[in-house]
Amino acid sequence: MIEQVSEDRIDELLELVWILKEEGKDSLEDVKTAFVDGDAEALIEATEKEGLLSSEGGRVSLHGSGSVRASGIIRRHRLAETLFTQILEMDESQAESDACRFEHILSPEATDSVCTLLGHPPTCPHGKHIPRGECCGKFKKQLSPLVVPLSDLNPGEQSRIVFMTPKTHARLDRLGSLGIVAGSTVSLHQKQPAYILQIGQTNVAIDPEIAQEIFVKRI
Repeated sequence: MIEQVSEDRIDELLELVWILKEEGKDSLEDVKTAFVDGDAEALIEATEKEGLLSSEGGRVSLHGSGSVRASGIIRRHRLAETLFTQILEMDESQAESDACRFEHILSPEATDSVCTLLGHPPTCPHGKHIPRGECCGKFKKQLSPLVVPLSDLNPGEQSRIVFMTPKTHARLDRLGSLGIVAGSTVSLHQKQPAYILQIGQTNVAIDPEIAQEIFVKRI
């Protein structure tokens, strides 16, 4: 007999299946091993009966609305993590604990507002992909984001790099070699003809195109 399970427990399972899939793990045994808090087999059976996942052939996969639901959970959790650690500068363990609660209670409207406020980050603080939302494709801004492209700053302003979206890995490596990495504090000295940044005691020149790929929080 399939036991009655709470929606939060189902959310936990869907989130786990999503994360394991990112790691290249999708076997039934992988899920059972990773889900240590309770009877994984009964929960999988109950969730499968609701049409949210499939465990055919010993492989667990999100199914139908289960994939959409899991994407929303992951999106809320990783946006909350970004807000807590990068903007509110909370301790990582506390941020993780609070993000676990926020993923269950944020409304779609609140989630989009947080995403817009953060400047639509592509990854969380751990470098994992944040699923896109409708707000990410809109050009009209409902809020003034706390995180903006470096190109939005005025000379003399100081900021901390939150994330970067370079078009190539080679460009990311080049920026890293110059000390331009997430968490670095930079001061903008000029914007024309090139952007001149001060990082520590070093001045660095970058092209305007690259300045649009570096997202910062004013400090």
